[in-house]
Amino acid sequence: MTLTPLPAFDDNYLWLLDNGREALVVDPGDAAPVAAALDARGLTLAGILLTHHHGDHVGGVDALRPRLHGPIYGPVHEKLPEPVQRLHGGDAIELLGLKFAVMDVPGHTAGHIAYFAADVPGSDPLLFCGDTLFSGGCGRLFEGTPAQMHASLQSLAALPPETRVCCAHEYTLSNLRFAREVDPANAALAAYATWCEAERAAGRPTLPGRIGNEVRINPFLRCTEAALREAARRHAPLKLPAAPSPVDVFATLREWKNGFR
Repeated sequence: MTLTPLPAFDDNYLWLLDNGREALVVDPGDAAPVAAALDARGLTLAGILLTHHHGDHVGGVDALRPRLHGPIYGPVHEKLPEPVQRLHGGDAIELLGLKFAVMDVPGHTAGHIAYFAADVPGSDPLLFCGDTLFSGGCGRLFEGTPAQMHASLQSLAALPPETRVCCAHEYTLSNLRFAREVDPANAALAAYATWCEAERAAGRPTLPGRIGNEVRINPFLRCTEAALREAARRHAPLKLPAAPSPVDVFATLREWKNGFR
C-alpha cells in the first residue's frame, strides 16, 4: 500500500491510498490533483471516503464520478453531494482489501466521522480524521460543543500509538507555536517542533503524524494534565471554576487558540 498526501488549495491534503492498481481518495475537495495522480500512476479509482460536508473536502466529488469504479461513503447526518452511501459510528466498510472502522467524531461539524484501519499489510494502522485532529492541534468548533470535541479527541487518542494520523491540513507549524505557548516545558514538543520546521523548510509534509506522538505533544489531548490546566487558568482566571473539568480546560484552550497569532 502506498499512502500519498496530495496538496490542494493553500494547505489541504487529499489522501490517496493505492495498491499499485486501485486507489481510494479521502476528502477530495479538488478533483484535479486526484485525477493527475491517478493518471500518472495508471490507477483505477475504487472508492471515495468523506469525513464531513465542508466544500474543501467534497468539492471535487462530482468531477471524479465519471472515473469512479466503486462506492462513495460519507457521514449519515451531513449534507453531501449525492448519491453517497451513508455511515455512522460502529459501521465497518471494506476497500482495497482493508477493513475500516467508522468512528463518530463530532465537534468540528455535527456529523463528522473518521475512518480507522487497524490491519494494513506491511504497515502501521491508518486513521483518516478529516478536520477533527491535527498534528499539535484540533479543528475549530463550527457546529459541535466543547464536550463533543473533547470526547471525539479522546476516542482518537485511545487508538494504538503507532497509528498514522492522516489529517486534512498542513497546520502543524502554527499549531506547534500555540502548543509551545501553553506548554513551554515540554521537551518532546520542542524536539518535534524542530523536526517539523526542518521538514517544511525542505518542502516536505509533516504528515502523517502518529497517535503516540500526539498524546505527548498535543495540548488538546492532554486536558487532564496539571501543566495544561494551569496554563488555561492563567489565560482565563475568571472563566474557569476552582476545580475545572477536562472539558473546561479544553474549551478554554480552544477559545485561546481561536485568537492566537
